[in-house]
Amino acid sequence: MRKYVLKRIGLAIITCFIILSVTFLLMKLLPFQEPIGQAIDKFRYYNDQYTQGFVLRFAEEKPEFGDYLFTTYGTNIFDDGTVYYYYLRPVFEQYISWLGNIFTKWDWGVSTSIQVNVDAMTIIGSRLPTTISINIWASLISVPLGILLGIWAALKKNKPTDHIISTIIMVFISVPSFIIISLLIKFFAYDTGLLPSSWPTSGASLAMKIEGYIIPVMSLCFGSICGYCRFTRAELCEVMSSDYLLLARTKGLTKTQCITRHALRNAMVPIVPSILAEFISVLSGSMILENLYNIPGIGTLFVNALNTRDYSVLLVDMAVFTTISLLAAVVLDISYGFIDPRIRMGAKNNG
Repeated sequence: MRKYVLKRIGLAIITCFIILSVTFLLMKLLPFQEPIGQAIDKFRYYNDQYTQGFVLRFAEEKPEFGDYLFTTYGTNIFDDGTVYYYYLRPVFEQYISWLGNIFTKWDWGVSTSIQVNVDAMTIIGSRLPTTISINIWASLISVPLGILLGIWAALKKNKPTDHIISTIIMVFISVPSFIIISLLIKFFAYDTGLLPSSWPTSGASLAMKIEGYIIPVMSLCFGSICGYCRFTRAELCEVMSSDYLLLARTKGLTKTQCITRHALRNAMVPIVPSILAEFISVLSGSMILENLYNIPGIGTLFVNALNTRDYSVLLVDMAVFTTISLLAAVVLDISYGFIDPRIRMGAKNNG
């Protein structure tokens, strides 16, 4: 099992490296986006790019390197009249410098438009807790409710209760989350005024901040609850009709004992991994919700960085989503061994 875990972690690291490397190279092939701001802000940015190894700097113009990106000539940045010309390095040289900066200094670059000359990791770090907290609250609510509804529907299979739950699930699972949050905003914010129509500012009261979670968490919960309920019902119904469960009943176990001791445990083998997969899909789907509700999370940041072509912030944001997805995949694979003892024994035999 230890070898398997180490192998999965190693493959996840390699996959993450490949994805981010391809993303970096593709972004560097796009037109160069100069920073916004005054001449001094641009100078600080290009000087940082020079330090990181992404651009070349000369004290005189060098036409053989193409058109210069920025020059201090005529900007009055230096009182002594010092002039610098900055030129873009080839993409592969930038890639080598990028790897060196990450592995030696953990430097992912600075922002060009979101927060000019602010470290991209700092920007992501200030936005990540908001996104994670919303998704955690949504998972804490949707997981138990979805599983309990699924168990209830399975125990009442082909009865009115099962039909009602299944109908409601099919209705809500067909409605996109951005439609749900739009309806919630209209009803709870504009029609009744019970909740804020957008994410509260940092200076809002504690009560207002708590109310700000209700609409986005509710909108994320609907789809997740439906997914958990449908999957749990399907797995539990399949397990309850299996031969070994019928054998347990013939040996004298009650229906409740069969369900609690055998059916639920075996049904949880595919259900637990689905929880992790659902968490990743919710995390990705919250990107749209964050923009609709003006939530200052990494989803909104990703869209803003994409629109303004802030490549450093965009790359770090991509790294966060990629890392979370791959980490969840590793945890998902490992969870099989803890849930199903047969997998652990198979791993030992193979070792």
